[in-house]
Amino acid sequence: MSDLPVIRLRPKSKPQAIRHGFPWVFADEVVADRRTRAIPRGSFAVLEDAERRPLALVTVNPDSKIIGRVMDADPQAVIDGQWLRTRLTRALAMRERLYDAPYYRLVHAEADGLPGLIIDRFGDAAVMQPNAAWADGMAAEIAEALVDVAGVSTVILNGQGRTRGLEGLDERMEVLRGTAPGAPLQVPMNGATYLADLMGGQKTGLFLDQRPNHAFVQRLAKDARVLDVFSHVGGFGLSALAAGASHATCVDGSAAALELAKGGAEAMGMTEQMTIIQSDAFKAMEQLAEEGAQFDVVVCDPPAFAPSKPTLEAGLRAYERVAKLAAPLVAPGGYLALCSCSHAVDLSAFRNVSARGIGRGGRRGQLIHSGQSGPDHPTLPQLAETGYLKALFFRLDG
Repeated sequence: MSDLPVIRLRPKSKPQAIRHGFPWVFADEVVADRRTRAIPRGSFAVLEDAERRPLALVTVNPDSKIIGRVMDADPQAVIDGQWLRTRLTRALAMRERLYDAPYYRLVHAEADGLPGLIIDRFGDAAVMQPNAAWADGMAAEIAEALVDVAGVSTVILNGQGRTRGLEGLDERMEVLRGTAPGAPLQVPMNGATYLADLMGGQKTGLFLDQRPNHAFVQRLAKDARVLDVFSHVGGFGLSALAAGASHATCVDGSAAALELAKGGAEAMGMTEQMTIIQSDAFKAMEQLAEEGAQFDVVVCDPPAFAPSKPTLEAGLRAYERVAKLAAPLVAPGGYLALCSCSHAVDLSAFRNVSARGIGRGGRRGQLIHSGQSGPDHPTLPQLAETGYLKALFFRLDG
């Protein structure tokens, strides 16, 4: 049927999960013989069950705990330029139906049938993160298909981050097509203007996943004093100003990110309405509390405190501490938004530690809304990791 190598599930492994759409095969689930371990990283193979019945076409990485990622349910599929164009076309069609302007996540890894591959689009430019070995090895082919399908002229490969290390991939930054922008790009979103540094910023240059949560904060923001903690490039602060907030204070440890936040305010003609505080976020909240500062809306959107199961307990303690420090900064009757982008923290656990932290901060309140990432970050139902973002909105009493 195929001249591809074969990896086979152990007799006690459950092939039903793969048949029902689960996209990963863990190393302890397969027969780890010499031939399997010798398959080059990023190669393709046929996955078989213990009875030697083909299940799917997978990409293999013997150096990773996730030894196999399902590329296609058809074991005879050929992963080439045409296959890539088909997947990209399907992903693009959904985004074009959802968004009027070409600023969105174009590919959300497994949820779009392109495992380990992230692509964010910023108008005529796209930034890809190949976080799986197959995507790193086929980066040039992906860029070519992306130009053909989406019509972008610039494709940047941002090969940085923890996930690549888990795959045994080196860090690298490369312009695959076109030329790198000479300055941060202006990105319109929810009526605000953001600046995205595609070559020097975090991830792909801008976090697009919070768009619907920015929009919810806008419903609370008119005439409000807003505190945006862990603000990065001013995600919530700028959206609040666009909706009529009287003032936004952005707190972050990164001077470069805060410069971009300031640049966004300048582009919106709202420099006077923004205050920048470069500081450790925990120390800044403690200092603001000592000063007796209070705000109508407080938003805390920290980095992933629990990126993996071994870090779960420490991460939950950190999220509780954020809530405890933030709660006293909310004026009576004001609103507190708490966010988590940790894969290992589920919604129930995050809700529990957030409520406990608010209580430890001397406050009580109502949970009025739970948010997640936008539809350009679709969730694969079989893979909880694709639905990583959680946002809780509380109204606090006096």
